[in-house]
Amino acid sequence: MRRRRPEKRTINPDPKFNDLQISKFMNYLLTDGKKGIAEKILYDAFDIVKDKSKKDPVDIFKKALNNAAPHVEVKSKRIGGATYQVPIEVPTRRQFYLASQWIIESAKKRSGSAMSNRLAGEILSASNNEGSAIKKKEDTHRMAEANKAFAHFGRGR
Repeated sequence: MRRRRPEKRTINPDPKFNDLQISKFMNYLLTDGKKGIAEKILYDAFDIVKDKSKKDPVDIFKKALNNAAPHVEVKSKRIGGATYQVPIEVPTRRQFYLASQWIIESAKKRSGSAMSNRLAGEILSASNNEGSAIKKKEDTHRMAEANKAFAHFGRGR
């Protein structure tokens, strides 16, 4: 028997833009609990985005997250000894999480000097519907499309 689900923690919006999504993204970015460093990396990346695009960095950031968010993904489900990749719709919270992770992961893999430069580049390319994070989303969608035949397994829980 399962215990109750833990309650969701509330997080405070970030100090500069007063935005919850930015604050959450910052938390995904931090390593070893060094929030100050994560904050500096993200705000520097926003400055770079602003310089390169001459637009509001928050709008570009949100557009990038929107573009990188997957709508369907596959989940493994065991049915009668066989494992099927069942396509399921992605909940909004998970869409944000996956998009954030993919953007951060792609930024880490990019070549360049400072993390803020790489992150800025990844945010800009994701907002233009290109880059590694978008490729990852398209792969996820392609995988779900290929396994559409097993969609009926995903109905019952």
